Amino acid sequence: MGYRARLRVWRGEADSGELRDYEVDAEEGEVVLDLLHRLQATQCPDLAVRWNCKAGKCGSCSAEVNGRPRLTCMTRLSLFDTDETITVTPMRAFPVIKDLVCDVSYNYVKAREVPAFSPPEGLEPGEYRMQQRDVERSQEFRKCIECFLCQDTCHVIRDHSENKEAFSGPRFLMRVAELEMHPLDSHEEKGGDRPEEARGDHGLGFCNITKCCTEVCPEHIEITDNALIPLKERLADRRYDPLTMLFRRKRS
Repeated sequence: MGYRARLRVWRGEADSGELRDYEVDAEEGEVVLDLLHRLQATQCPDLAVRWNCKAGKCGSCSAEVNGRPRLTCMTRLSLFDTDETITVTPMRAFPVIKDLVCDVSYNYVKAREVPAFSPPEGLEPGEYRMQQRDVERSQEFRKCIECFLCQDTCHVIRDHSENKEAFSGPRFLMRVAELEMHPLDSHEEKGGDRPEEARGDHGLGFCNITKCCTEVCPEHIEITDNALIPLKERLADRRYDPLTMLFRRKRS
């Protein structure tokens, strides 16, 4: 059965904007992105909306729905009462380009700052061998679709934009953790130190493990428990555990 959905959408550009109210036809089983497309087709042809797959796998349609960071293509209308106003705004942690489209280039800058996987010398692609349990440890993190909802909800970035230079955010700290867990990564043998880089280059100390990043992840990655906390523990062992410190000194 169809009904008239109440939609409140942020319209504007980087320097100014406002929330505007609309009514749009809605059908059972639809998602918020369907409403935005119908609004675009029938009332607001200039509405800027970023999207691609509409299947929850590209991460393009990230926005905030009633104040919660979500993928609009995965946010079903059945979550809301038919007479409830659905408010859609751009991600608050990033500068607005137009309407619901944000400038997320900050994330790509931070991505380039993470040293890539460094394979062992003498091994070619196709010759890597790993235990299955080692594969499973970091496989979870490979599900990331880079929607940047975890970055958006992280209060270190969201509420304090001045931290962006020193803090890479949960998505890229998770990438550091993934590489640190990789048994074939030889970054350390080549002079690197991923836990120390997480602390110094990526601002691991800013994270106070509130788990807000985990709560909004559409892929249900346990970012905090399985990536950030183990990374913090590894760093604490290296810096403060006397036995670990002694072992590392002997190795060096």
